[in-house]
Amino acid sequence: MTETSTQQLSSAKRKRALVLLSGVSCGALILSGCAARAKPTIPWQTAVLVRPVAAQRSSTAQNVPDISPELNIEAPPPPAPLPVARTGPARPRTATPSPSQTAPVGKPETPQIVPDLPPQQASLLQRETNQSLNAAEHNLASTAGKSLNAMQSDMASKIRSFISDAREAGNSGDWGRARELAKKAQVLSEELAASL
Repeated sequence: MTETSTQQLSSAKRKRALVLLSGVSCGALILSGCAARAKPTIPWQTAVLVRPVAAQRSSTAQNVPDISPELNIEAPPPPAPLPVARTGPARPRTATPSPSQTAPVGKPETPQIVPDLPPQQASLLQRETNQSLNAAEHNLASTAGKSLNAMQSDMASKIRSFISDAREAGNSGDWGRARELAKKAQVLSEELAASL
């Protein structure tokens, strides 16, 4: 029974000491005030006027003779660079091919699969293609001589590309693809004409 009562007594003393220490700490924090509200020791208006004071040199420092000897040391010139030894065998020299040998023979022509359309439908698609191409070329011709910004000149080059692709598809007999490309060229050319 004496052990538990002494343990209780010592734990009670520890608790009191802890409460007292925390109370003193909180009181010190409260009494110190806010650091942001504390006034600086030097007013800012006069801080600009403060200048450092240079240390005064004594007259004895000026009369001291310079006792360091003057050393005239000449450095030797740098050594000549060493020749680089090859680590492997020399590369074999090959004759450069003539320009006629390096020129590409030509782009191999890819076979086109063209749908077999009845003559009536082919003539209808051909007529629609020609109408769209004429409208696109007319709108593109209206931009000639006008200064175009970067976006408009990019659009004009896309229109020219669609027109040439549509003509190429029409020459190969693929009127469905030719009509789609001509429609794209027409729509873009109308947008370009509207943006001027």
